[in-house]
Amino acid sequence: MRPPQDWRNARVTMAIAAVTALCWILASTLRAGDFIAVWGGFIPARLTYGDEGGMAPVWLTPLTATLVHGGLIHLAFNMLILVFCGRSVEPILGRSSIAILYVAGAYAAAAAQYAAESGGMVPMIGASGAISAILGAYAMLFGRNRVKVANPTLALWLNALWLGAAWIGLQLLTAITFETTGDRIAIAAHIGGFVAGLLLAKPLLLFRYRKA
Repeated sequence: MRPPQDWRNARVTMAIAAVTALCWILASTLRAGDFIAVWGGFIPARLTYGDEGGMAPVWLTPLTATLVHGGLIHLAFNMLILVFCGRSVEPILGRSSIAILYVAGAYAAAAAQYAAESGGMVPMIGASGAISAILGAYAMLFGRNRVKVANPTLALWLNALWLGAAWIGLQLLTAITFETTGDRIAIAAHIGGFVAGLLLAKPLLLFRYRKA
């Protein structure tokens, strides 16, 4: 399948990118980045040891965390991948499904991070987990059979997993290059979001065209 190139069919993707960028600009202008990270970031320990007042509801933080970024480079890199993959995935899955995929990716990322570090106190911030779901769907819908394996389904999955590993590697490289502390790169969250995208791509595609 060839990725569509029409931006007019990626309005939800563009809206998500615009709102995310606007939230970062607002937080930066108010110099409230650290406060917002704690208030809206996903903190696994809040689920383990109990919630605290004065913060976003813990059940909502997987979503609010997607609106918080550690800096301009962090934001720009995430939005670049979101727009690149989203403009191809959204026309195929539809507007409602791309929104479902993004939200599911955010919660799958938080669940994976909680499973890996249930007592973690460092806020998980950024849209990387949700974007990982979009990337996973992109890999399933548009991945090319470049691995020399006889079974085409296995080849597709291997290609998708290679793409996921490259995405995580790029995140780590970006963190190192721009002196972002390594513990802010939630690898488990990236994996959780990516797996959600892999698993949901085909069901969401079938759901859309069964309704047609």
